[in-house]
Amino acid sequence: MKKYDLRSDTITLQTDAMRKAMYMAEVGDDVYGEDKTVNRLQDMARELTGKEASLFVSSGCMGNLLGLMIYGGRGREVLCARESHIIQHEIGAVSAIANTIPIEVPSVNGLIDETVLEKYIRPYSYDMGHSAIIEVENTTSGLIYPIEKMKAIKKIAEKHGMKVHLDGARIFNAVVETGIPLTEWAKECDDITFCLSKGLGCPVGSMISGDKAFIEEAKRYRKMLGGGMRQIGYLAAAGIYALENHVERLKEDHDNCRLIADAIRGTSWGRVVTCGTNILFFTSDTHDIEKLVAAFNADGIMVLYEAGACRLVTNIGISKSDAEEIATYFRAFDPEAI
Repeated sequence: MKKYDLRSDTITLQTDAMRKAMYMAEVGDDVYGEDKTVNRLQDMARELTGKEASLFVSSGCMGNLLGLMIYGGRGREVLCARESHIIQHEIGAVSAIANTIPIEVPSVNGLIDETVLEKYIRPYSYDMGHSAIIEVENTTSGLIYPIEKMKAIKKIAEKHGMKVHLDGARIFNAVVETGIPLTEWAKECDDITFCLSKGLGCPVGSMISGDKAFIEEAKRYRKMLGGGMRQIGYLAAAGIYALENHVERLKEDHDNCRLIADAIRGTSWGRVVTCGTNILFFTSDTHDIEKLVAAFNADGIMVLYEAGACRLVTNIGISKSDAEEIATYFRAFDPEAI
């Protein structure tokens, strides 16, 4: 059996057509606003989100950081789920760089419980932190925020004069799974980021969108963080190609993920924890899952051990026939043989 890389959708390699688009890109100096390809990508993101303006940034982490720096800052708090990326995977930049205090609020699998959210919003007092932002991650570990939950969170934020930052790294997975346009999700936040380098298959890059004043400030902070780039049209061209060609195909990743999840459910040793869009978490009630993950990797099924479970992510590099072979592998897997 060949090797299958299911560790993440960040490991995707670029298609020949995307590479050609990058090679042919018209470029200029983006610091001077002269890269026409970047400008086109930013216009596309602005139209897709329905916001006033958009900006290309090097990563989703930078996009999140910009939102926190602009709406947060010293003495200000961001309310977020314990499982959120800004807490778990961004090396404390929320505090170390954005000078913002993260406040964990009740959540289930990364989805904030909006019914108790207001209990964590501080009334004004000069000697306490100021509740400034609510951060939402959609999708979160593959799970989609129901749009009604997003609406409720935005309503709470507006009631208390707070901003909503949407970490939409995989928001297009939510779009294609629900059929709800990106503009509808974007209405329920003040600024939104989305990644080009995950399921969309680009080599690098994310977009951040908001009102004009926010994006002007984001551009200044991007420069401060070392993100003022020059002929980045080569990278932007990949983003344009992805938005035009790779969004709808995300449905294939979702179907493949469900196919593999069904195979796990049919085993005597596996238990699915969550299966949302293109991300599957499963464990075992009968065997040490960490040892099973090591066995999967040794057999060429490259996955991750995370939070007491096996994390598996389908992506553009996994075809339906690949998914079927992976499902066959799991159905035949004998944990007693390791």
